[in-house]
Amino acid sequence: MRDEPTFVEHVRRDLLDVRWPSPDEIRARARRRSQRRIVVSTVVLALAGFSAVAVAAPGTSPAPVQPAASASPTRHEITTDALLQPADLPQPVYVELSQAGLGEPVRLEDMLGQCRTSQGRSDGWQMSILSRSQTLMRKPTQGVLVPGDALVVQDLFRLAPETARQLFTSLDDLVAPCAEWRSIEQWETVDSTHTVEVIHRWAVVQRGFAGDDAAILRDSFTAPRDVQTGQTFGNTPQPTLLAVVRVGDTVSLLRIADDGTEAKLRQLAVAAAARMCAAANPPC
Repeated sequence: MRDEPTFVEHVRRDLLDVRWPSPDEIRARARRRSQRRIVVSTVVLALAGFSAVAVAAPGTSPAPVQPAASASPTRHEITTDALLQPADLPQPVYVELSQAGLGEPVRLEDMLGQCRTSQGRSDGWQMSILSRSQTLMRKPTQGVLVPGDALVVQDLFRLAPETARQLFTSLDDLVAPCAEWRSIEQWETVDSTHTVEVIHRWAVVQRGFAGDDAAILRDSFTAPRDVQTGQTFGNTPQPTLLAVVRVGDTVSLLRIADDGTEAKLRQLAVAAAARMCAAANPPC
């Protein structure tokens, strides 16, 4: 037999001199590696968030990339400070907070949607990512709230940025088929039910007065008229008013009490636009 140790014997002797890490050391190394992977992944995701890509011309150095820390964080949740506050109204109010939703349509007005669908069109509503709603009510003097005390109803939506812009660029086309629309309804009186007609006239009456974009929609409609007898019920009602305001990727709908005016609604829309900065992307 040869005196020189075999290859296997060399390996066995070398392994005797190896210091094997303890279980605690192995776990510590694993944590450090995980942390490094998290840091690398974070940097990659941050760089992917930049919309502009620098392309170097031949023979020149690439444009420097701004560090991820300088980018403004993207807001997602809509917090209550982005809604109108009691101080934005001239009278004491009670805030009936505040429903939140996901993936809901931005319904400008149900009657407007009904007008469009009755003509075989889509309702035209854009889809939101998330939303929050509230009602500001007249502060009760007797401790009891009633529906007639509602002063302002606000719905605040977050949309994809292009969808938010599209809502305003398509607004005139959305309303145009309903410039004069005959609605047939059932009208109940004390003694009977009547089939009546109501003529609705939708129009965009003001634009561009708040935020990144804004509009007031007005529905002027006639008193109900019996289609058989021609009898008219009541006086001509006050128009329905709706303010639509955009700040960045957020859109707010504002409806006021029946005795509200376009001037009052416009003031509230300006106040709402300032509050929406707390939720908008990009920041105000």
